[in-house]
Amino acid sequence: MSNTTTRPLADIMRPNTIDEIVGQQALLGENGIIRRMVDAHKLSNLLLWGPPGCGKTTIARALANSVDMDFVPMSAVFSGTADVKKTMDIARTNAALGRGTLLFIDEIHRFNKTQQDTLLPYLEDGTVVFIGATTENPSFNLNNALLSRCHIGVLEPLDTSDLLTLIERAETHIGKKLPLTADAKTHLAEISDGDARFLLNTVEYLSSAKFKKNLSSTDLDSVIQKRAPLSDKTGDEHYNMISAVHKSLRASDTDAALYWVARMMTAGQDPMYIFRRLTRFAMEDVGLADPNAMQLALAAWQVYERMGSPEGDLALTELVIYLGTAPKSVSVDRAKMSSYAVAKQTSNLMPPKNILNAPTRMMKDLGYGKGYIYDPDTESGCSGQNCFPESMSRQSFYHPIERGFEREIKKRLEYWNTLRARAKRDTSE
Repeated sequence: MSNTTTRPLADIMRPNTIDEIVGQQALLGENGIIRRMVDAHKLSNLLLWGPPGCGKTTIARALANSVDMDFVPMSAVFSGTADVKKTMDIARTNAALGRGTLLFIDEIHRFNKTQQDTLLPYLEDGTVVFIGATTENPSFNLNNALLSRCHIGVLEPLDTSDLLTLIERAETHIGKKLPLTADAKTHLAEISDGDARFLLNTVEYLSSAKFKKNLSSTDLDSVIQKRAPLSDKTGDEHYNMISAVHKSLRASDTDAALYWVARMMTAGQDPMYIFRRLTRFAMEDVGLADPNAMQLALAAWQVYERMGSPEGDLALTELVIYLGTAPKSVSVDRAKMSSYAVAKQTSNLMPPKNILNAPTRMMKDLGYGKGYIYDPDTESGCSGQNCFPESMSRQSFYHPIERGFEREIKKRLEYWNTLRARAKRDTSE
């Protein structure tokens, strides 16, 4: 007896050939790497990297069909080295009978280094054609040895037009129209966020439910659970989001920064992590161009800790807007890096004796504190005395820019440098 009635619609409608697959034209189009493999009737080891529901498993199955190979699926979540070796024994038997084997491992990034290394000899001798699927950046999560033996195919989320095509196909398959207005169908495609599996699961539910009228977009929101936003808190997507926040703020694109922070918050990211990164931005990218930025970052962080959501969300939004519209300067960060570099190179040099305390008679006899000038007592408030090691030439680490508060700081530094030059000239005379 067929189990078709118990299989999910997404599985029943899975394409059998490359030509039936919707989207991913960069890989499946005329010049795509997968299309070239199919046309040559020769498959190569392949890593498919893309978000959930974009067609990684479907492509692997279709590739096996295209060259008439046995398709052996495996999940790195539930399988281990022993399972790989058993599969290789089967593949060798198939090879002796003149039949090839395509080994597909989903979530390949879940394999540790040893498990990944187990695959290498079988890829080397051609026991199997290997296709791995991952939602994580392969360059961060897979061994270089495995990467070097595979082509990498990057899959994109399906766009709205692709998903509308899938809705039409589903209606044809089930033999009736969905109880949705035209706008609601588009809305369903949009809220699926590129995930074909979520879309088809929703279509299956809607096709079996009984509604008195076609649902509008608003009605649809009330009867289905929207696709949960990506909430990867440690992987590639996590770092993509925070990178987008930083780069948007740095470009003074406040609206884009608000969008990416909203994406992180609605995906369930830890607000404390976001505040930490924004506070870092206030110090690193705004710096003394606006000294208030760091204070506001700390204050907004504290408000959220005390009040939580939703009230604290306003503090977060206020901080993003402030940082986005603040003048930007990396002068402080560069001063830190350059001063640390010089400090490491001259770590054996003592401070000049004139600025050292002399709490004992011996230290006074050695010249500690001799010639020290108490700067606030001078007419200008700056004596110009040397504070660098005596054997070291004067260094310049901090270079303020002509933006924001640093314009004022620059004037002060120029004034003090003039006084130092005058003091040095008077001493030499």
